[in-house]
Formats: sequence, structure tokens, C-alpha cells
Amino acid sequence: MIHNALAGKPLPIYGDGQQVRDWLYVEDHCKALMRVLQDGRLGETYNVGGWNEKPNIEVVRTLCSLLDELQPRADGQSYATQMTFVKDRLGHDRRYAIDARKLERELGWRPEETFESGLRKTVQWYLGHGDWVEEVTSGSYRAWIGQNYGS
Repeated sequence: MIHNALAGKPLPIYGDGQQVRDWLYVEDHCKALMRVLQDGRLGETYNVGGWNEKPNIEVVRTLCSLLDELQPRADGQSYATQMTFVKDRLGHDRRYAIDARKLERELGWRPEETFESGLRKTVQWYLGHGDWVEEVTSGSYRAWIGQNYGS
């Protein structure tokens, strides 16, 4: 969504956008995995969740607001004008839920970032790493992989 927004492309939202997902900042996820590796009981299963359930439409609106603040469009319009509703996928689940209470109860782990702070950090990272985003989206990194690891 960030890449599409910055490129002036549509921001597709399936159906009515009310599908709910649990959002977790990447560094919190990594910290949770480290906690499980260090302190978890061998053979146990721990669900990692963010306690940040949000409908997709709210995620996109928040993202657009952050981009409006951090890198406004040249024409002065909101990135939200790029939002477009598309036909929903067949069998698209309305909600994915993660129960991470066991991870909190047994290992004392909870995410440090809120949905808003984690999304802000993510947007700031993308804005500060445009070269990386370009390499990934253009596929130019594949030449490096082929040269270094064979193709």
C-alpha cells in the first residue's frame, strides 16, 4: 500500500474493507521470537499477536493520514483519494484472530509498539529507504543473487 500510494497508484480495498486482522510491528515480532527461543518450553507452541485488531479500511485510512503528514502529495490532495474498492476475494475471511495470552502469561511478552506507533515507524522506514524499495519492486536484486549464488 505504501509503495502504491507513493507511486500514485490505486489503493485496492477488498469488498467493504471490514475484514479484521491483528497487526504487529516487525521488531515486536522478532523480540517475541527471541523470547520464545530463550525462555520458551521445548515442544510448546506460542502464538504471537499484537493485540491490535483493525479492519483493513482503518489500516489504509491511517496509512494515508501518515503519508499526508510525512510526505504530502505534490497536488495537495490526500492519499485517501487513491483508495478504491474492488471485488472481494472468494472465501475471504472476515477475521483472523490470534490469542497470544499464553505468550504473555508464561513468558511475560507483550508488544512494545501500538498499532499507530508501529505503522508510523514502518512508513518512516519506507520513506527513508526508497532505493531498497526500488530494487525490490523492480526485481533488479535478482541479478545480484544470480551473480553471487548462481541462477
